[in-house]
Amino acid sequence: MRDSLLEIPCRTMDGQEKTLADFDGKVWLVVNTASECGFTPQYKGLEALWQRYRDQGLVVLGFPCNQFGRQEPGDEAQIASFCERNFGVSFPLFSKVDVNGADAHPLFVELKKRAPGLLGSKAIKWNFTKFLIAEQGASVERFASNTPPQALVERIEALL
Repeated sequence: MRDSLLEIPCRTMDGQEKTLADFDGKVWLVVNTASECGFTPQYKGLEALWQRYRDQGLVVLGFPCNQFGRQEPGDEAQIASFCERNFGVSFPLFSKVDVNGADAHPLFVELKKRAPGLLGSKAIKWNFTKFLIAEQGASVERFASNTPPQALVERIEALL
């Protein structure tokens, strides 16, 4: 039986409907991102992980979010241009989403259930919260905004 997490629809920046299942057989790193955040330089580290491990089965998926300090005010074209121009981002980026509240995207609702934060909190606290998902959704781990991408190398390698 296929994990329902893999079937949640997400819209890419260029308007395509995708699910995690479209990246089947992979380990996924899902991150809520923002262009005007103190953690924005993490785009460089996320891209480095993507470049280093994509041929081994890692896919990095960025989901811009404007819920924290309104630090992602742009539209899809502005966000994509900013990410490519400033950080050389080539990993898949998705349309802007909410990660908390009544309008939270179903993918983040499910990820927060499977990997609660500190003291069992479901809410995402800030931009660049990272969810590392094992192949087929077998497990989900959450990492805080201040966890640099390179700190995930050991966990990524263990899942690949």
